[in-house]
Amino acid sequence: MSEIETILATLPDAVSHTFGRGKPADYIPALAEVCPNKFGMAISTVDGHDYVVGDAEENFSTQSISKVFSLSLALHYAGESVFERIGVEPSGNPFNSLSQLEHENGIPRNPFINAGAIVVADILLSHLSSPKRDFLDYIRSLSKNLDIQFNKEVFRSEYDNGQRNFALAYYLQSFGNIINPVDQVLDFYFYLCSLSMSCLDLARASRFIANDGLHPFKDKPVLSPVQARRINTLMMTCGTYDEAGEFAFHVGLPCKSGVGGGIIATIPGKLSLCVWSPELGKKGNSLPGMEALKIFVEETGLAVF
Repeated sequence: MSEIETILATLPDAVSHTFGRGKPADYIPALAEVCPNKFGMAISTVDGHDYVVGDAEENFSTQSISKVFSLSLALHYAGESVFERIGVEPSGNPFNSLSQLEHENGIPRNPFINAGAIVVADILLSHLSSPKRDFLDYIRSLSKNLDIQFNKEVFRSEYDNGQRNFALAYYLQSFGNIINPVDQVLDFYFYLCSLSMSCLDLARASRFIANDGLHPFKDKPVLSPVQARRINTLMMTCGTYDEAGEFAFHVGLPCKSGVGGGIIATIPGKLSLCVWSPELGKKGNSLPGMEALKIFVEETGLAVF
């Protein structure tokens, strides 16, 4: 058994003391129904080895993790022009803040807050002939899993409870930062958030970010090395809502979380990983997931610092 496998095997017990300290996201009803004590983790190395533990092959709602992949696809099609419409600074505010958007004249602070991701969805609508199908094909190719789907129940739950996102989108439109019809942009945005994947799927799919933009299973680039580095940087500084400083201090890896309880992380040049456990802390990140990442970095010594 490799060192990684040995450490992974200890994590379910090592993080069990965090169960009950948080709670699943209940403002999206479909997420509140998930068993809170689930825990899984998967690792995919740049040389093609996969390791899993616990519930790592059970599907869950990726939520904001999908923003990494929508951003990467937008960079593929639109290049640096993406950052003419979206900033690259940490927000320091809740991910659905309206006040910050008003203060900054309709330019979202970064691509991983909701306003930024809505602009990314708008960019993709302008480039993809069949946006939902094309994005799904992209994710299936990266993960090498043709069975990945959007979860219609989660989509409907997102849509029916997405008033703040509607407000953000119309406000963006008032500044000229939404080009396509708002209802089409939000329909696509909510579908992106309703993507259902496992830890293993996500660890594999995000491997290109850890490997200079190279496709995990094909001998071709997904992004340039510079673009892959930009995504790693944004994950480090903006990827865990307004808790990015805590993650950088305690974990020291580029991470992107979602309120479904998942967190992806990369160690550039070495591996990508995903951990999932539904109970969230006050800032919307998985408490067991963050603890697992801390332990993994401490035990392996793998970090970017």
